[in-house]
Amino acid sequence: MSPSKRREMIRKENTKLSVTRQCKMLKISRSSIYYTRVGFDPATIDLMHEIDRIFTKYPFFGSRQIAAYRFSAGRHRIRRLMGIMGLQAIYKGPNTSKKHPQHRIYPYLLRKLATTRPNQVWCSDITYIPVKHGFLYLVAIMDWATRKVLSWRLSNTLDASFCVEALEEAIAKYGKPEIMNTDQGSQYTGAGWITTLTDAKVKISMDGRGRYLDNIFIERLWRSLKQEAIYLREITNGFQAKQVIDDWIGFYNTERPHTALDKRTPNDAYFGEALIRKAA
Repeated sequence: MSPSKRREMIRKENTKLSVTRQCKMLKISRSSIYYTRVGFDPATIDLMHEIDRIFTKYPFFGSRQIAAYRFSAGRHRIRRLMGIMGLQAIYKGPNTSKKHPQHRIYPYLLRKLATTRPNQVWCSDITYIPVKHGFLYLVAIMDWATRKVLSWRLSNTLDASFCVEALEEAIAKYGKPEIMNTDQGSQYTGAGWITTLTDAKVKISMDGRGRYLDNIFIERLWRSLKQEAIYLREITNGFQAKQVIDDWIGFYNTERPHTALDKRTPNDAYFGEALIRKAA
C-alpha cells in the first residue's frame, strides 16, 4: 500500500486507537501527520524560503554572499537562519550541522574507495522543505552507487527519531549496507542512529568537518527535488508536502535516467546489479 493510501487511513477522531498507534501500525512517521506553525513570524518564514531558493541555485554561497545578493537583512541574521535550516556552503568552513559535544565523531571511510555495487555504501542527509507559514525537514537514505532513494521521512522538528525511522525502514526493505556515510550532525551521532548501525554491524563513516562534497550525491538529489517539484507549487501543509515528495521520488527512482548510470534509472541500476551478482 502506498504512503498516500496509508495517510488516508489515519483517523484523528478515532477514540479506540491513538494517532500514535495508528501511525505505528501503518508505518507512518507521526511527525509528518501533524503540521503546526513554527515559532517564526511570516516575514522571517518568507526570508528563510528565499534563502533556500538562493542556496539551492548557488550552493557555494555562504551567509555573506546571500546577505549581499538580495536582502537588507544582515549577515549574522542570515547565518543564524541558515544554521536553523541546516544549510552549509560547498567551500571548506564551519559546519552548520549541529554537533553534540559529547557524541563520538567517526572517520570518513570513502576517500579513494571505489563504490561499484548496491548496498556497498549508503548515505543520508537532512534538508529544509518550505511550507506555507512554516517549514519541515526531510531526511532520505540513498544507495551511493545507484543513487536509489531507499527510504525517507518528513518531520516538523529535528528530533533524531525520524532519521532512525527512515534507516530502520531501509534496512528492513533492502538489507544492510557495508558502510553508512553522513555528516556530523547530532541526528547522526546520537545513540539511536549509532546503535541501529552497530547492531546491524554496519561501518560508520562521517564527512570531514565543513566538507559538503563528501556527501555530494544526496546534495544533488535535494537540488533536483526542489527545482523539479517543491518550488513549482505552493505547498500548504505537511500532507501536501508528503504527497509531492512521494510522487517525485517515485518518478526519480523508476523513470528518471542518470547519465552516470549509463542512462538507467536508479531502480534499474540497483535491482539489475543485484540480480547480476546473485546469478553470478
